[in-house]
Amino acid sequence: MAGQTELVLNAILRDIDAGRLNPGDVIEEARLTERHGVSRTPVREVFIQLEAAGLIRRLPRKGAVVFKPTLEEFLAILEVHANLEGQAAGLAARRLSAQNARDLEQAVAACEEHAREKGDADPAGYYQLNLRFHEVVALSSGNPFLVDMIKMNARKLMAYYRARYRYPGAIATSAREHREIAALITAHRRDEAEAAMIAHVQFDEVTVMDLLAALS
Repeated sequence: MAGQTELVLNAILRDIDAGRLNPGDVIEEARLTERHGVSRTPVREVFIQLEAAGLIRRLPRKGAVVFKPTLEEFLAILEVHANLEGQAAGLAARRLSAQNARDLEQAVAACEEHAREKGDADPAGYYQLNLRFHEVVALSSGNPFLVDMIKMNARKLMAYYRARYRYPGAIATSAREHREIAALITAHRRDEAEAAMIAHVQFDEVTVMDLLAALS
């Protein structure tokens, strides 16, 4: 049973990460049981776990729905998430290994290449490169608990960050900021790296309202 629960859980998380499940989408219990060849019991266990993590809400007559934040919820989650990302960047500046440094350079260079060659085109492709950059920074912190917290919080806002790259100039700005953050981390300038990452991850309230409207 534990294996079936993990199977269903990982499948839903992959769908959220890939943008196949977006805020407000209904997750049908019957479809999951059929898709994965499991009974309702592991599916319901997964729903309990996802609800406890804040990734879904279970509503009367609707079943499970992917978490869709209000403006106030978005801003509250964003505040926490930005500080977690900033903490990771600060720790990375202290603990960066030679391999992490190579991975970081590779991730930044891939973002820059996309921005240079494709401009505003293929925002979905750039988003995957962006995820890799943030993953490398988080892993470079050397704190697996922090990495897990960042991943869980990111999933609540992932669809909105993905939508952000549809805006003209957003990809070029992101790639430039990635280079700046990486330079601070590599130079072991902890406080500056942390502050730069927080600023990079944050949105102003007007942008948040635009993103909420775009995915309404």
